[in-house]
Amino acid sequence: MKILKIVVPLCLVFILVIAVQEKRSLPKGFIYAKDMIPDIDVELRYFSNDNFVGDTIDGYKANKLILTTQTVEALRNVQHELHQKNLCIRVYDGYRPQRAVNHFIRWAKDINDTINKQVYYPDVEKQHLFREEYIATRSGHSRGSTLDLTIVDGNTNEPLDMGSPYDFFGKESWVEHPDLTEAQKANRQLLQEVMLKHNFRNYAKEWWHFTLRWEPFPKTYFDFEVE
Repeated sequence: MKILKIVVPLCLVFILVIAVQEKRSLPKGFIYAKDMIPDIDVELRYFSNDNFVGDTIDGYKANKLILTTQTVEALRNVQHELHQKNLCIRVYDGYRPQRAVNHFIRWAKDINDTINKQVYYPDVEKQHLFREEYIATRSGHSRGSTLDLTIVDGNTNEPLDMGSPYDFFGKESWVEHPDLTEAQKANRQLLQEVMLKHNFRNYAKEWWHFTLRWEPFPKTYFDFEVE
């Protein structure tokens, strides 16, 4: 019985290695979160149609969480602390290319496209999304140190009840919204406390939204793709 040996030219091996490296190359100061937090739960909503637009957003080509190195280091501390309570984090968005923001802007200007209005913004007229500051021309996400996340039960893998869905445009998503059950208040408080403890500042109108304090690129908006 003859054993067939396939000889791959050394130059081709080098080309393949370089191609893989180029695909995974990121700007200096950025990393893939799973490289440092292997068990992090990533569910990028903009790499799907499960979002307020109802379609995959420009610039999202993979379900890969990209953030600045400092942000991932702080997030790892959050994950470690939650593990002590049999909880973990689920991230819905991290670094967001400027082209994705531009996609939101185009969508917002098309007032006839309201496919997901009842789910995400039932009480807000689409033409008022800019005025109400739900859509902006610039996003802190594009600086690489802002992320959207929730807490997940380690036994059921279900997110804790925070009183409103992720990306819901309305007062129900405000951190201090008064009309919450005691359990919902406690869940929001837990998320706020653990994030603030590890140097993340919140956004009062979105319980899921946090930005690393002293972020490394406070005035730079990036546009490389998520892949």
